[in-house]
Amino acid sequence: MTDSKFARRAIVTGLGAGVALTAAAARAETPAASAPARWQPTMDAQDDWMELPGKHRIVFDAISAKGAQEALFFADNYIGANKSGYDLAPDQLATIIVLRHHATVFGYNDAVWKKYGAVFGPFLKFKDPKTKKWPLRNTLMTVPAKTPADEAVSIPIMVGKGVHFAVCGAATHFIAGVIAKATKAKADAIYADLAANLVANAHMVPAGIVAVNRAQERGYAFSYIG
Repeated sequence: MTDSKFARRAIVTGLGAGVALTAAAARAETPAASAPARWQPTMDAQDDWMELPGKHRIVFDAISAKGAQEALFFADNYIGANKSGYDLAPDQLATIIVLRHHATVFGYNDAVWKKYGAVFGPFLKFKDPKTKKWPLRNTLMTVPAKTPADEAVSIPIMVGKGVHFAVCGAATHFIAGVIAKATKAKADAIYADLAANLVANAHMVPAGIVAVNRAQERGYAFSYIG
């Protein structure tokens, strides 16, 4: 190889290396693209009541008359197991029962049932298990134990254990319309009456399914009852 050819090859090689070094330097000086921020839910103020004290959180979702009663039993089992298995008192647990769809009416107190139970019954195809007639009381306010060895479970008992209830506002509007049609009264006035007569520890929410969503966004484990 002649000296001139060797010189030309050295120049070309040197230029290539220089370009590579320049590109590498440019890449090093270019800031890395920042990773997109992790999505976080918005915490709306009207849901702040869900910030219940407790080491663990769970929400039970009930949509039927049977589901409403079973939600009480499941919640009681949950609280009992945490006590026997972990020595956690009820006030160390955040527990919510959502009453929506056909379970919604069990979020109303006895005063409402006495006035409108004759409408609730046919609408829900639900009769008072004691009288076998259309119910004129919230049957979950007093629930006898299944056997002598069982603990009685009712809304007041669960309230005493710190359980809270979310009552579906959308279903309440619908129910108010059903009552208004049957009684020739104003639906808005009936809705206000229903909303003013909830069971203890109950919160009217825009819709039960929204409460299910918001509770999970606030860290509640989810249990569907039916």
